[in-house]
Amino acid sequence: MNQANKLKKLQHHLGQLKQVAVAFSGGVDSTLLLRVACDTLGKEQVIALTASTELVPQREQQEALELANTIGVRHEVLCEKVLDYPAVASNPRDRCYHCKQHIFLMFRKRCDELGYTHLVDGTNRDDLGEDRPGLKALTELQVGSPLAECGLDKLEVRNLSRELGLPTAERPSFACLASRIPFGVPLTTDNLVRVERCEEFLSRLGFLNFRVRYHDTVARIELEDDDMPRILAGELRHELTEHFRECGFTYVTLDLQGFRSGSMSEV
Repeated sequence: MNQANKLKKLQHHLGQLKQVAVAFSGGVDSTLLLRVACDTLGKEQVIALTASTELVPQREQQEALELANTIGVRHEVLCEKVLDYPAVASNPRDRCYHCKQHIFLMFRKRCDELGYTHLVDGTNRDDLGEDRPGLKALTELQVGSPLAECGLDKLEVRNLSRELGLPTAERPSFACLASRIPFGVPLTTDNLVRVERCEEFLSRLGFLNFRVRYHDTVARIELEDDDMPRILAGELRHELTEHFRECGFTYVTLDLQGFRSGSMSEV
């Protein structure tokens, strides 16, 4: 099935639901899903639900607010302190399962209060082939994943986003701040904020695809290969090192393997 037919299938699928609540992070996938849902069902039949937790950078939450406002859909931000749950804060390998469980239970409760039967998220087909414990929680809570169900992969989601003029079409993939901390190292407000402040600094400098991985006193920076010469330039290197040290890191390192998703799973 080609991309155009998959979009028609998605529209038909959403049309059958009549009314949906979209778990909306402001990322590439959920933004496309929200836009197609609004176009298909009408904005008054759709609500976007965004989770505000200690694991989501403030910048990402602000972007979700702005995107929902641009689309013109009803939008609610629901707060959950996931670090209050030991199964999340202790950072086990299945942390994502426990985190998603609490967040989507919160979403499901809100859907029940508002009378929305169908809760959907932006999981795409490629996500199903990855090690994502959080998908188990979505299945248990009967959260639909229309993009995946209609066969849309990451590339097709970006292509369709581009065709619809969505600002997220070229946006780097998002991952929560906990993915920067090695499994087994407890998640704390301190280590999450340190990572967020350092990544915000890189973003202000114009870097797009990057991660700052936390290793206690060491910050390990992952960049695209083409960005490495720039960050090593004398003045910028010293400015960056000073900022990272102010954030609590003793050593600042550049990972020569470059940017890659899920590198914490390599250990």
